[in-house]
Amino acid sequence: MSGISRRDILAAGAVGSSLVAARAFATPLDGTRMLPKRMSRSTFATAVKELQAIVGSDWVFADEESTVSYRKSFIPDLRGEHVPSGAVAPESVEEVQAILKVANKYRLPLWPISTGHNMGYGMATPASSGQMILDLKRMNRILDFDAELGTILVEPGVTYQQIHDYIAEHKLPYWIDVPTVGPIVSMVGNTLERGVGYTPYGDHFFMQCGMEVVLADGSVLKTGMGSVQNSTTWQAFKWGYGPYLDGIFTQSNFGVVTKLGMWLMPQPPVYKPFVVRYPNAEDVAKATDTIRPFRMNNLIPNGVLIMGALYQLAMFKRRTDIFNGTGAIPEELIKAEARRNGLGMWNTYFALYGTDATIAATEPILRAAFEASGGEVLTEAEMTGNPWFEHHKTLMRGGMTLEEIGLVRWWGSNGGAVAFAPVAPAKGAETAGQSALAREIMNKHGFDYAPAYAVGGRELHHIIFLMFDKGDDDSSARAETCINEMIVRFGEKGWCAYRSSVSTMDLVARQYGETNRTVNARIKHALDPNHILAPGKQGIA
Repeated sequence: MSGISRRDILAAGAVGSSLVAARAFATPLDGTRMLPKRMSRSTFATAVKELQAIVGSDWVFADEESTVSYRKSFIPDLRGEHVPSGAVAPESVEEVQAILKVANKYRLPLWPISTGHNMGYGMATPASSGQMILDLKRMNRILDFDAELGTILVEPGVTYQQIHDYIAEHKLPYWIDVPTVGPIVSMVGNTLERGVGYTPYGDHFFMQCGMEVVLADGSVLKTGMGSVQNSTTWQAFKWGYGPYLDGIFTQSNFGVVTKLGMWLMPQPPVYKPFVVRYPNAEDVAKATDTIRPFRMNNLIPNGVLIMGALYQLAMFKRRTDIFNGTGAIPEELIKAEARRNGLGMWNTYFALYGTDATIAATEPILRAAFEASGGEVLTEAEMTGNPWFEHHKTLMRGGMTLEEIGLVRWWGSNGGAVAFAPVAPAKGAETAGQSALAREIMNKHGFDYAPAYAVGGRELHHIIFLMFDKGDDDSSARAETCINEMIVRFGEKGWCAYRSSVSTMDLVARQYGETNRTVNARIKHALDPNHILAPGKQGIA
């Protein structure tokens, strides 16, 4: 795998909106960076010198210019609560261990990232200002690919695009499963956040097998079968012996994951994508209830997306293409624009994988059910060339696409977006209730409700991108108020988020109860007694 240059990292992003005020616990460093809590400038400078001795001066970013990309974020941050002090980019496990030794010595908080493209959730920015980014982009090797078992072992900096290219170059009969902006996203980072994709291998953490974790004290843990001498089954058997530990290193700050194994999907002989269009906003309940039994019995084998019209439109259009008024876009305008672009108010995407015979046997069953629910079932024969259909056709076969980045341009060049992803049972009444509540709250604050639902076996993720004008402080403030209100009010109904922006991690964590928080705190203190790894991540100090 080719390395990443310092210039690549510096060019990875641009400065976000100006900071209005510094948070009390972080000391201003040069106007746009913050010192770690209770750390003097001289101590920080000494720590930086020791980090430079480990990775080289080119790979420690501790000045105004070199930290630009690490401050880029699409979420609202009017008070400067998510501003790093700098960044350090190791190239090996040994360098990670040496960095952790320095961090423990000076109580320097580190915020590990893989590629820093966690769009809608904070990108590379930390949960609290003053943390130094532990940037793992340079650790970007594909370490093993077992062509017989379809397993892969990668470092954190490996993107889905790299894996896609590796498979193509070596003509391997496998597909990867990707999130919506796969080309720039790390497989390790997405899996550790328990992200999802849209093939039958769409539950990324379920398909993960084996980790290497550097703990805060520098010791290296290999989970599952990885700790067995001369093991040949590290990427073949998930569970190992004794307590299963991989889960505690997802969505946590208990260690630094430096290697991760994954199962890949064998390429099927035949692949056939579908979209089911529904004409009305209230049809989401019927779509959900139609999908659920087919996901449970696996007649629909992949993760199904029910895409709202406005989410779809925002991928390729700007708000001013549809509406120039104030307040939320009226539903009738959304419906008319969707119709002009070959979309319904809800668009359900799924696919069949197998042979001509198996697909021919299954398709009539699915068609009959969706048509009975009021949906219009369409395939490539009718939809070829439609950009939204082509986008989802690509996703459902593990292809590379970046179109959904368009969401952050909804309000123009200063567009922002913060994601909210509450989970619910895959029942029509739940989707109808969630959509009604989200629309009420978002419209009240002057924002457009642009929804999607990802339907698993028995659960669904409500994917809400709150799109706002980050160049407008009033819009940013309203976005912050709106997202907090949604988290609280959805939580009161038992609809809590399964992942969170860095700005709302503690708010979401409180909804999971004090016992949960206490257990997490005990594990944290046992594994990281100096609390140097990502303090505040998922509400764990």
